[in-house]
Amino acid sequence: MRKIFLSILMWIAMISGLAATVTNAGASCGSANCFLVTGTQEGIATPGQIIMDLSYRFIPMDQAYEGGKKISEAVVPGIDFANGVIEPGGHTEKRTNNEMAQLDMSYGINSKFALTLAVPFLNNRRHEHIDAGEFRNTDGTTGFGDIRLTGKYALWVSTKQLLVGGLGIKSPTGEYKLLNSEGEINEPTLMPGTGSWDGIVSAHYAYQILPHGLDAFLSGSYQVTTRNSLEYRFGNTLLLNGGMRYLIDGAKPTTLSLQVNLRQAPHDVFKGEEVPSTGGRWIYLTPGVTLQASPNTAFYAHVQLPVYQYVNEENLAPRYGLILGVSHAF
Repeated sequence: MRKIFLSILMWIAMISGLAATVTNAGASCGSANCFLVTGTQEGIATPGQIIMDLSYRFIPMDQAYEGGKKISEAVVPGIDFANGVIEPGGHTEKRTNNEMAQLDMSYGINSKFALTLAVPFLNNRRHEHIDAGEFRNTDGTTGFGDIRLTGKYALWVSTKQLLVGGLGIKSPTGEYKLLNSEGEINEPTLMPGTGSWDGIVSAHYAYQILPHGLDAFLSGSYQVTTRNSLEYRFGNTLLLNGGMRYLIDGAKPTTLSLQVNLRQAPHDVFKGEEVPSTGGRWIYLTPGVTLQASPNTAFYAHVQLPVYQYVNEENLAPRYGLILGVSHAF
């Protein structure tokens, strides 16, 4: 049983773009996919075991879209928090480079239950836009993000199959009132945090097709958001994922993976009014590779390639997503 759990945990560590607890679902500065997660928190660690996962993500967003088609530029609204209004056609988006470093820590309580703590300790966003005819690149932000705590329970465990259900909560530990170059509260999706308490429900199913060779998985999650103190609420986020992985055995076992990630979110809401140019649908194809450096340590890399992107009204979309990381079991 221990070997089964460890094998599944290392497999789950490969999942980039799973975003089971993704925040900031596409608002007026185009952060439709600001975060990627390793997925190690979906596993069930053995009792007393600690699994730590350190990852780095980079997502450049410079693709202007209107609905599902590319356009030359995206004009999006701004939020005037001081006066409590949405400013239509606030500015023209040019680029947002998203960088994040995150530490995920999982601990096995017993053979079926584990806790995972996700700590996005670095959020760095370089943002470029044109406002009132002036090009600006000093309105990005950096800081500590929102911490998430998730409990996972193994609902069904067999030699070939695993079904895990999860419940989680996201706390408003990240800053969400940072000021821009004009001394006003910046755009919500440029913030390291959301300022809201959110709830998360998730499920993960894994099936072993060939012993020690070919596996498949299906997973999904739904994040229910709440309104923050600025009366801004990000849209609830639905994620569905499916994929396969193939183990190449050797002195340093290597696992190749391919997965499809779907994400959907409605408009954000400010003071009871839908915020234009927020929310949408995104589908990604994500190839990846994991190198088992030792029985307890694995290095992984994944590239997330957009195959379908649809934004409400106009907005920026990602060019690609890159995730690099290392996972270690104690």
